[in-house]
Amino acid sequence: MKATHLKLVAPAGGAIAGSWLSEIERRLGPPERELLESAMRFARERLEGRALASGEPALDHTLGTAGILFDLRLDAEALAASQLAPVALLASDDLTGVRERFGVAVGNLVEGIVRMAQLESVSTRHKIEPKPGQWVAQSEALRKMLLAMVQDVRVVLVKLADHLQELRFLARQEPGRIREEKARLTHDLFAPLASRLGVWQLKWEMEDLALRILEPEAYRTIARWLDEKRADRESYIENVVTQLRGELARAGIAAEVSGRPKHIYSIYKKVQRKSLDFEALYDVRAVRVLVDDVKNCYAALGLTHNLWSPIPKEFDDYIAKPKSNRYRSLHTAVIGPGGRAVEIQIRTHEMHQHAELGVAAHWRYKEGVRGGRSFDEKLAWLRQILEWKESVRDAGELAEQLRTGLADDTIYVLTPQGKVIELPRGATPVDFAYHVHSGLGHRCRGAKVDGVMVPLNTPLANGQQVEILPSKEGGPSRDWLNPALGYVKSAGARSKIRQWFHHQNLAASVSQGRAVVEKELHRQGVKSLSIEKLAAHLGYTRTDDFLAEAGRGDIRQRQLQEAVRALRGPGEVETAPDATPLAPPRRRDAPADRGGVLVVGVDRLLTVPARCCKPVPPESIVGFVTRGRGVSVHRAGCSNVGRLDPARLVPAQWGNASGLSFAVDVEIEAVSRPTLAREVSDVLARDQIRLLATRPTVHGTQTRLRITLEVGDLGHLRRVLAHLRDVPGVARVGRR
Repeated sequence: MKATHLKLVAPAGGAIAGSWLSEIERRLGPPERELLESAMRFARERLEGRALASGEPALDHTLGTAGILFDLRLDAEALAASQLAPVALLASDDLTGVRERFGVAVGNLVEGIVRMAQLESVSTRHKIEPKPGQWVAQSEALRKMLLAMVQDVRVVLVKLADHLQELRFLARQEPGRIREEKARLTHDLFAPLASRLGVWQLKWEMEDLALRILEPEAYRTIARWLDEKRADRESYIENVVTQLRGELARAGIAAEVSGRPKHIYSIYKKVQRKSLDFEALYDVRAVRVLVDDVKNCYAALGLTHNLWSPIPKEFDDYIAKPKSNRYRSLHTAVIGPGGRAVEIQIRTHEMHQHAELGVAAHWRYKEGVRGGRSFDEKLAWLRQILEWKESVRDAGELAEQLRTGLADDTIYVLTPQGKVIELPRGATPVDFAYHVHSGLGHRCRGAKVDGVMVPLNTPLANGQQVEILPSKEGGPSRDWLNPALGYVKSAGARSKIRQWFHHQNLAASVSQGRAVVEKELHRQGVKSLSIEKLAAHLGYTRTDDFLAEAGRGDIRQRQLQEAVRALRGPGEVETAPDATPLAPPRRRDAPADRGGVLVVGVDRLLTVPARCCKPVPPESIVGFVTRGRGVSVHRAGCSNVGRLDPARLVPAQWGNASGLSFAVDVEIEAVSRPTLAREVSDVLARDQIRLLATRPTVHGTQTRLRITLEVGDLGHLRRVLAHLRDVPGVARVGRR
């Protein structure tokens, strides 16, 4: 392919295209030139006469985008993809055909660019009106999502070049909605993303163009001021650099001294942030000094302050006291030649590399955004890739270096409204629902991913749109807590599910307590006393708290009885309504025997807890007169009671059971693993529970552990069960 062929493809007046097309033959080999020419022909055939939504002719846009990428020294595959992506977006060409004609690598690049364009469309359509500071986090999530979605960093670079070319066109047009939307998207998304990748030339130009669109008066004012001062400023900086370089050389300090360019947007931000006039900005005239070690940093600082007078309160030592993000440097401002302020930064080469590539890169401390270590390392690696491009001559070698799988421990998915949700890798629709809102998670019954119904334990992937189908009421399933079933990945969702079940246990305790209190009121024949008044008498401000503690057995039966007696009205006499005595009834409490059980109407009688149900105070109980073994005490709801001789059933109630222990059978279902029994024993030891027996049964990957333990009362038992549910891998814990 000859250069003249490419010139024929370029549209008339394509000044941007002309600046790079003449360099094609020198920079690309014959196979690369052939690939690019073929892509440009393909695009011309399908995009001739068509325009983008911005109004820019499609062919002008593709050539301008390729020119930006050419200046970044990207390979022919990326240049070809920049020509073909608008074809896929505008002409709806099948990507399969693109892959067949131009190869899998180019096809994958085009697919990635199209996906990013669709994400941009979603974020523009569904821009959320957040609380102050909320949009910053949302924009950060979008930027991370763009990186996480693609498998080839060239996709991001092509999209950045595409956006910059669109801004260049829009900056020359009349004001309009699309123009402002693109400019705002630049500030929210693309300029910070370019900064994170270290593509400074794109970042600076994007920010300046966006400011030109959104704040035209401010842009023109600063531009006019810079134009008036440019020659003077450049001459002045050169004079400062020469003097400082000479002073350092005479002191035997090897140093690189250079001026730091300031762009219109950065000057605008500094003026806005500090409410200063242009002349008061120290870093409009800025110099950076790089030396070999920390000792020379302070030596260079001393020489600088000897050479020019420092400005008070404008010195920061970030070497002795680094920033929280580990950024290190010396910052000072001096009154330079002619009485003008100059900002000077002094650091070692190592500090400079860290500031440019590490967690303390310039964008981080300027924007105040922190990210995870793995994400920072990824960005540093990508920046190194972009630097290597300068020394790589072979396009194939560069392509191999640029390809990277951007796998991470985090995925980013979208709500139907376009909000980005950050989840751990492997997260499911249940995790998504709980991240959006706890109530949505509790009522989650189904999910659609990209419009298709999926099981609730389906792992989600980057860029998917998730819709939750909730029920009107209800709660989570205990199966969601079973790790083997894979319903929940995030610790936050698991915690919210456990909290829901804890709340349900609370409701059960309140119900149980209400039954206990009402039974006592009925036993004493009290009708006029309200539960609220009884709760207040015992020092409770909330009635539910009183009932819950009564249900858990935290309020002793004797304490409750005395409170009712103290508040009952005249004429209300204590009775035993359901008693069927074995001896003449006595209107008094019978003394407690060794089992802590009172059999109504009998002074003393041997009582034994029934082995079938093992009752625990303050559960409702009933006695059964055995032959020779005293009274067997059952739970009132025990299934065996219905099969016993009614004539031998006697009413019973708990006496003073404080200090006594009661055996209880508990069943645990969990994922099989060697440490399960030890972890259960550790929980019981922490709760000072005596373990009487253990009977494990294994079924495949599941273990059923039946244990017998001793507790003081029902509240004690419930606390132990709650702690056992927190053992990793436990799916269900219950009383047998």
